[in-house]
Amino acid sequence: MTTVPGRRSSTFTRLLRHGFTDPSAAEQLLDLDDLASVRSDPVLLEALGATADPDLALRGLVRLVEAEEEGERQVLLDTLVTAKPLRDRLLGVLGASEALGDHLARHPRDWQALVTYEAVDLHPGVAEFERGLAEAVDPDSLRVAYRRCLLTLAARDVCGTTDLAQTAAELADLATATLRAALAIARTAAPEDAAQCRLAVVAMGKCGGHELNYVSDVDVIFVGEARDGVDENKAMQAATRLAAHMMRICSDNTPEGTIWPVDANLRPEGRNGPLVRTLTSHLAYYQRWAKTWEFQALLKARAVAGDPELGQEYVDAVSPLVWQAADRENFVPDVQKMRRRVVDNIPADRIDRELKLGPGGLRDVEFAVQLLQLVHGRSDASLHSGTTLEALRALAEGGYVGRADAAQLDEAYRFLRSMEHRIQLYRLRRTHLVPEDEADLRRLGRSLGMRTDPVAELNKAWRRHASVVRRLHEKIFYRPLLDAVAQLAPAESRLSAKAAAIRLEALGYADPGAALRHLEALSSGVSRKAAIQRTL
Repeated sequence: MTTVPGRRSSTFTRLLRHGFTDPSAAEQLLDLDDLASVRSDPVLLEALGATADPDLALRGLVRLVEAEEEGERQVLLDTLVTAKPLRDRLLGVLGASEALGDHLARHPRDWQALVTYEAVDLHPGVAEFERGLAEAVDPDSLRVAYRRCLLTLAARDVCGTTDLAQTAAELADLATATLRAALAIARTAAPEDAAQCRLAVVAMGKCGGHELNYVSDVDVIFVGEARDGVDENKAMQAATRLAAHMMRICSDNTPEGTIWPVDANLRPEGRNGPLVRTLTSHLAYYQRWAKTWEFQALLKARAVAGDPELGQEYVDAVSPLVWQAADRENFVPDVQKMRRRVVDNIPADRIDRELKLGPGGLRDVEFAVQLLQLVHGRSDASLHSGTTLEALRALAEGGYVGRADAAQLDEAYRFLRSMEHRIQLYRLRRTHLVPEDEADLRRLGRSLGMRTDPVAELNKAWRRHASVVRRLHEKIFYRPLLDAVAQLAPAESRLSAKAAAIRLEALGYADPGAALRHLEALSSGVSRKAAIQRTL
């Protein structure tokens, strides 16, 4: 490419205009013979410029083209030129995820997974992901198939085909399918163990709540039972070997990377307790020894793999215990103390960048929602969802949270989770820290649609949403929730004096009897204010 000395080429200028931060390096890549069609096609340059990181997207495309067999390279480039949906999906992923670019460089034919979009593929569930993993017969082939499925999921996300809640639900469904595939591989490797026991895998945390991150520990609890005629001790040993093998399949790191860690430390007695227990053993522990936080964790329990009947028996058995937890002595103070301990344990040099655990972070929303669920869910089954946004919506519809407050929390939670998703998607690493590097912040802001001044816009939006979360968390989590309940129509909620006193005690009143007397005084009369207070 010939240019007048001291003057920039037209390609350099176009690249700068399209958002490339290193147009000189990009120009050199476009001079490669295989990229001639990209260099000369304004549509492709514009598509690269529309990605979160055009420089990263171009480097990923070059690596993919070079990895393709010579006869297939032009097929890929021609398809990119003629097929806008593929162009947006592939370049969008390459511009947002270095890790998925690495995967495509190792497995270049996997780009074809983005070509066909049947209607069902717009929002796939567990069955569709199971089909995508069906040919995996060993841990490495499972990792490759998992990344291929993740590629299609990320493409829907970065192109806006799915919103935050749908993306999180798809990630949980993909995790469910992966746990099932890993357990099948473990059973095939040890058929004698599989013949001795029934084993159920119960998802907890964000997987159980159907709201998983791109990279997160997948929390599980294992429940085992002996098959007919098998000694229980031998059956539990067999179930433990199967469970441990399943965990290794998902957690081990190989040249194909890792899927995610499987964490079973939410089980009774944590890491000090047996990996697999019978249902009877689980219930005995929860009825006698469990702490308040353990019932809070069980709120999200969902059977996902292994023996479906056994898994559902476990969920059905622990559910009543969850909704009795608020009756425990010091329930509300215990939950509040646990949240404060989390904040206190954040290193000082990270607290301002901690998107998940810090003040105004994701945990503030989740803890506030869960506290309200556990307090009010004893008498209102509509609040029993394990999904944060669904539960928040139910709390607003039931009048337990003001509708304006719920709308602000919903918006802030979606934004913060979207930030978390895009941070993790870049290198597929488990992190909740907002980056400090300017280039990382620029890519993050652009991935969220901020193009004028991505870094400044991102920081402003992040601080605004964190401030909203912090304010509402303080309001909901540490103060009595009477103003929200006041939004109920009089016919919607009538409590006896005894029930009202119990409710007030659960909400943190030290003297519920006195509080109730004050409410009775406020509710006397015929004014609108008195009518609202009577609803309280």
